[in-house]
Amino acid sequence: MRRVGILVFDGVTLLDVSGPVDVLHHADPGGQHYVVDLVSRSGGTVRTASGVTLADTHAADGTTAYDTVIIAGGPQLVQQNLDSVLLATARQLSDGAQRVASVCTGAFVLAGLGYLDGRRATTHWRHTHLLARWYPRIRVEPDILHIQDGRYFTSAGITAGIDLALALVEHDLGADIAREVARELVMFMQRPGGQSQFSSALTGPVDSPQSLRRLMDTVVANPAAPHTVSSMAAAIGVSTRHLSRLFQAAVGVSPSQWVEKVRVDAARNLILEGHPITEVALRCGFGTDETLRHAFARQLGTTPTAFRQRFGTTLNSSQQRSGQEEAP
Repeated sequence: MRRVGILVFDGVTLLDVSGPVDVLHHADPGGQHYVVDLVSRSGGTVRTASGVTLADTHAADGTTAYDTVIIAGGPQLVQQNLDSVLLATARQLSDGAQRVASVCTGAFVLAGLGYLDGRRATTHWRHTHLLARWYPRIRVEPDILHIQDGRYFTSAGITAGIDLALALVEHDLGADIAREVARELVMFMQRPGGQSQFSSALTGPVDSPQSLRRLMDTVVANPAAPHTVSSMAAAIGVSTRHLSRLFQAAVGVSPSQWVEKVRVDAARNLILEGHPITEVALRCGFGTDETLRHAFARQLGTTPTAFRQRFGTTLNSSQQRSGQEEAP
C-alpha cells in the first residue's frame, strides 16, 4: 500500500489535483495499492483558483508519513519569495517521502526549498524562463512534459500532471496497468511532442529593458520583415554581442532562435486559420515551404501539415473514433 499526499492550498489549480487523483483511482479502483490524501496546512476546506472548494482536507500535523508527495500548482506560486508557511508545510510532508513530485507551478515550491538544485526540472512553458532565471542551479528543460531526477518528479502545465501520474503508476504497477488507465481516460500513454506545440512566443519578463521589449513587440507585429541580429542590435543601439546577452537573460535563447520561434508561432496561427502552407511561409518570413518545414521540425518536432491535422479543428477531432486517441 502506497500513501500519496497531495499538498493543496487556497488558490490551487483544481485540475492539478483532480487529474492525478483520477489517474490513481482508475489504476486502483479497489483501493489495494494507493491511499490518497488531500493535505493542507490546517485541514478543512480549501478554495481552488476556479472557486470550487475541496472539503475535509487532512491537516499537515506530522502524524502521517507519505510514500509520495505531490505539490499541486497555482498561479500565486510564480514568485521568488513564496509564503514561508507553505514552504514549511511542503518540507514537512516531503522530507520523509520516497519521492516528491510537482504539477505545473508547484515546481517553484520545490525550487524554493532547494530540492531541485543541480537537477533537471520543468514547469509550465509560460514560466520556464523565470524558473531558470530565479534558480540558476536548476537545469530547466522547457520543452518536456515531465522529468524524473532522483526522487524528484516535475511536470509541465496543468494537464501534464496526468501524464506525470501515469508515469508514477507505470513505475509502481507496471506498463500494462498504466496503459489501461490511459485507454480508460482516452488519452495517450506518452503524448507526442513537447510543450513547444502549445506555447507561444514570449516577449520577455516585465523587468526586461524597455528597449528590448519594444524591439520584441516590433518583431512579433511583423515577423516577415528581415530581422537579422545586426539590424535588431542597431535598432536599439547596442552591439550584437550585448543583444545576445539581453536575449539570453530575458528568454534564454539567442536573438536568431527567438525570431524563429516568433515566426513559427505566427505560422501556427495562420495554419490553424486554414491558410495554404506556401502563403504561410511567405507571410511569416520563411520564404519557402522547405524553410518553414525545417523550422517546424526544429521548434515543434513535426511538420506544418501534421500540425494542422492534429490541432486544426475540434469539429474534425470530435468525429474521430475514440480508440484513435488511446494509448498506443
